[in-house]
Amino acid sequence: MGRWHRIVTVAALGLLLTPAAWGQSEHHDEVEVIKTPDRVPEPKADLAEVTKRIIDGTNAFRKEQGRAAVTVNKELTAAAAYFARYMAENDRFGHTADGKRPADRATKHGYEYCIVLENIAYEYNSRDFETAELAKGLVEGWKHSPGHRRNMLDADVTETGVAVARSAKTGYYYAVQMFGRPHSLAIEFSIANRAGVEVQYSIADRKFRLGPNYTRTHTRCRPEEVTFSPAEGREPTVIKPVNGDHFVISRDGDGYAVKKE
Repeated sequence: MGRWHRIVTVAALGLLLTPAAWGQSEHHDEVEVIKTPDRVPEPKADLAEVTKRIIDGTNAFRKEQGRAAVTVNKELTAAAAYFARYMAENDRFGHTADGKRPADRATKHGYEYCIVLENIAYEYNSRDFETAELAKGLVEGWKHSPGHRRNMLDADVTETGVAVARSAKTGYYYAVQMFGRPHSLAIEFSIANRAGVEVQYSIADRKFRLGPNYTRTHTRCRPEEVTFSPAEGREPTVIKPVNGDHFVISRDGDGYAVKKE
């Protein structure tokens, strides 16, 4: 049985608009404790509408960049809502602010994942934000930060969950954007060696050996190419399996051939 790889990626962005400054943290275990500013404004933004605009803006960005739209998933939304609320209630910012990681939160809220990605951000303004302004600031901030941009444009995720919460104590807005690919979309395929010799192949950066008369099943979270090492004087064989494929390696002259059955 091939190893099943579940994938988790995170990215954190803090946006502080008054005074004008922003910072991105590449240290995903760091937690920032937010201090109460001199002025805590009255809230203006409609957070339900902010959330909708973030989802719409993200899908517009994905379409612009040739990616498929992501659909809203209730379990990812629940995980995002919990974490945004936690950060707002405690004014603690970071992917491990609650002592857990994005995958833990997704699992706790019932999401059986192959891939989980998480973007987080905070924003503050001494005059607070209008709804459209807050949503645009979050989307644009993520779009123009390399780690967040990669998460937003990941070609293999299919679902999202977004939430924004406001701290009554500090007036900071905390946003959580999760992306996922469910375990139900994992790609399972098998390779049977009937060539009478050991065969070597690689998937991504991992190498495998398959002895004669052995069959191996792989379960992968991302669609990936499989490259078979060539016999002397031949080109490597490259395949890109889809779920349910079964490949047979057979003798072919002084080498071997890979065919799908």
